[in-house]
Amino acid sequence: MPTTHLLYLHGFRSSPQSTKARLVAQAVARHHPGVLLWCPQLPPSPREAMDKVAAGIAHWPGERMAVIGSSLGGYYASWVAREKRCASVLLNPAVDPARDLAHHIGEQTAWHNPEERFFFREEYIAELRALDVRPDVPAGRELLIAAKGDEVLDWREMVARYPAATQIVLEGGEHALSDFDHQLDGVLAFCALA
Repeated sequence: MPTTHLLYLHGFRSSPQSTKARLVAQAVARHHPGVLLWCPQLPPSPREAMDKVAAGIAHWPGERMAVIGSSLGGYYASWVAREKRCASVLLNPAVDPARDLAHHIGEQTAWHNPEERFFFREEYIAELRALDVRPDVPAGRELLIAAKGDEVLDWREMVARYPAATQIVLEGGEHALSDFDHQLDGVLAFCALA
């Protein structure tokens, strides 16, 4: 069944203005105009972020949707995919953000607008742990794209975390996946967009 609804979840300190999010939006608009794409600005609180997403996709048909998540958005995408039983694409996904982001408690700047600031609170670590679906079997098809050159997250953890996924492990690269335009057609094909 073709995908009619596509969700894109950005990473920590990122936004819908990220290069990857904009490339997805442009490709969907150009080649799949009938597909509903939503890329919300996620609040810093993981619980609030997933409440916002869950409310926004409450009426989306799970069998006709897919989710793409980058970095922390990849972690969130695994939770969404379990809830909606849909396909997911994980771009250099965070595997254990409760561990990794414990070092980032305090004031942060937004990646795409350094004048924009937010506060990452200690209680968000427990909120991240509550969203961990690692023990569960995937509810839908998964595609993992992991760059060995990721300077933020360990690609080996990603590969080990998603053993059931179709895995594309890139030699080199970096966390931002600056060559994502070369992966985009494969990502959208995996999502089976209408």
